[in-house]
Amino acid sequence: MPPPRSVIILAGGRGERFWPRSRTLRPKHLLPIVGDQPLLRQTVHRLDGLVPPERVWIVTQGDQVEACRGACPAVPADQVVAEPVGRDTGPAVVLAALLAASAGDDPAFAVLPADHVIHDEASFRADLAALFETVETEAVLGTLGIRPTEPATGYGYLETGEAATADAPVRPVLRFVEKPDRATAEGYLAAGHYLWNAGMFAWRPSILLAELQAHAPELAEGYHRMAGALRSGETREAVLAREFPALPKRSIDYALMEKSSRTVTRPANFDWDDVGSWPAVARHHERDADGNVAVGPARFHEATGNIVVGEDGHLVGVVGVDDLVVVHTPDATLVCPRERAEEVKELVRRIGDDPRYAAHL
Repeated sequence: MPPPRSVIILAGGRGERFWPRSRTLRPKHLLPIVGDQPLLRQTVHRLDGLVPPERVWIVTQGDQVEACRGACPAVPADQVVAEPVGRDTGPAVVLAALLAASAGDDPAFAVLPADHVIHDEASFRADLAALFETVETEAVLGTLGIRPTEPATGYGYLETGEAATADAPVRPVLRFVEKPDRATAEGYLAAGHYLWNAGMFAWRPSILLAELQAHAPELAEGYHRMAGALRSGETREAVLAREFPALPKRSIDYALMEKSSRTVTRPANFDWDDVGSWPAVARHHERDADGNVAVGPARFHEATGNIVVGEDGHLVGVVGVDDLVVVHTPDATLVCPRERAEEVKELVRRIGDDPRYAAHL
């Protein structure tokens, strides 16, 4: 009987692409961007029946700890853990391994993003359970890959090989591919053996650490320093404050997954959307006859393809324009062409800490 499984949810984020709804202290994962609950709470709820809340950890920024606790009251408060500084996903995975290993003898654990949208929760649980079984019985690093539905250029890809047997859905990962240009993405889609990299991983600490030692020894050595200090009786907060900032700032993809020959993937059977910017919201709401989407009160006249996100009690009117994003909040309003929505993060940098507009709140 394998030891109990765990899930560590990475809830970083600085609240840029979804400004003005999203702010530094109230980023995307703490908002109901799609659905009625914050995306982080949806991520925790999605695990019901597979991993209990007492086996779930949330890794976030220090200034978001209380908000994450408030969004996810089922998760024990001391299992919402603050990174002293943001160091990308490589160090975050090392911290996740420490948390998982503290609760069992080499238990399988998954690392999941906090802010993705998945409607078919039953299929998600079935796929994650199957991936857990794989990493519990084989010395591999596991991922959940998403079957591409379009030649997207905003995602990384996994090039996969053939499954070992016809009835075994797990495939070897031949390589991780960075975000491609349009022509390359079209080739991946036509080839049929590429999956989107959704950043969903599962492994056992022993296998993860062995691969880190081989490919990213600074991260493995950081783990062992922190684990030793914890065993000696130091508090988690003290250990992290001293050791975590010294870890190299690298993504887990670059530090390990692109280099390891032990990576496998299970093609997902569930729907998935990382909802990366305002135009993605339109995929989850009804359109009118002219292709407009309204989240909140809005009226349109001779306007097509617009996305309007407003507040209850405040009507937004749109006349004679096409393909705009309009987002209204009590203290700020965004207007931009849909195709330039990624540039909102540049606008946020220009606003900075200006207290009149509270981009940092």
